[in-house]
Amino acid sequence: VTLAKTGKYFVVMACRDVEKGKKVAKERGMPDGSYTVMKLELANLQSVRDFVANLKAFKSARPLTHLICNAAVYKPTDPEPAWTDDGFEMSMGVNHFGHFLLVNLLLEDMSRAKGARVCIVGSITGNTNTVGGGLVYPQADLGNLSGFEKGAREPVAMADGNPFFGAKAYKDSKVCNMMTVSELHRRYHEDTGIVFSSMYPGCIAETALFREKRQWFRKLFPVFMKYVTGGYVGEEEAGERLAQVIDDPQCNKSGVYWSWNGGAQTVGRWSPDGKPRGAGGSGGEIFENQQSDAVKDIETAKKMWELSKKAVGLTDKEMYKGGKLER
Repeated sequence: VTLAKTGKYFVVMACRDVEKGKKVAKERGMPDGSYTVMKLELANLQSVRDFVANLKAFKSARPLTHLICNAAVYKPTDPEPAWTDDGFEMSMGVNHFGHFLLVNLLLEDMSRAKGARVCIVGSITGNTNTVGGGLVYPQADLGNLSGFEKGAREPVAMADGNPFFGAKAYKDSKVCNMMTVSELHRRYHEDTGIVFSSMYPGCIAETALFREKRQWFRKLFPVFMKYVTGGYVGEEEAGERLAQVIDDPQCNKSGVYWSWNGGAQTVGRWSPDGKPRGAGGSGGEIFENQQSDAVKDIETAKKMWELSKKAVGLTDKEMYKGGKLER
């Protein structure tokens, strides 16, 4: 919404439900002629490929200039895994594999654009050097990626090959998201000029991401984040932060994990103005955040990349410059 209202961007909304997407765009006041809505189901790899083909046909010769990967599935209360159409555990399939394929299929096109940027939304929950990622059980841990080595398809539910744990599956997928950004930067930034980044917008405690949680949690969690940790961020502000990473000249640095210091580097506390401040809270200025050692593990990131390519069936022909930079 924020990007559309600047008048500088034509926004392609990639949505599971096209009609719902159109409805929300009108309700949020997106200007007519500033957007279109196209079908994309990240839980289906063929849908990802179809979306890319439809997008290229729609925009014709004009290159795509910016790509935001913001979709997420979180299933912490499920005792058994749900599976994508391709047989991946749902959290990893949507949050990581779907986005991994999407970005790679669009790199060649985006390399023709001036000032292109790609942002994959990360999370403190995937960073074990934070309260949310390090002290809140379970911790993200890809292990030796034995689950990926086995193909990451049903009945294999977890990246580390262990039994299904819904909350950890989400955190593991966020580690993969942030590792993907690091690998995109390492492999392709110099050659393409594309700025690759990740960001944590703060805890959007009332988002549909928590729809799988129990009713009492959905009611009390926003209150807790507002008045105890100060980590709460509303949907509108979170959207503005995402737009900043895409549009702000100061964010024209690749390989960065962006956050905001509205208390983002502190445990929750009360400030003299009477407002709570906490990890990722409202307000503050943007800064380059530090990723955990696990996220920065280059050898694991390389292995994750190669196994992800195999899992989604990504061929050299489909990749940037025919996969020449992969060899």
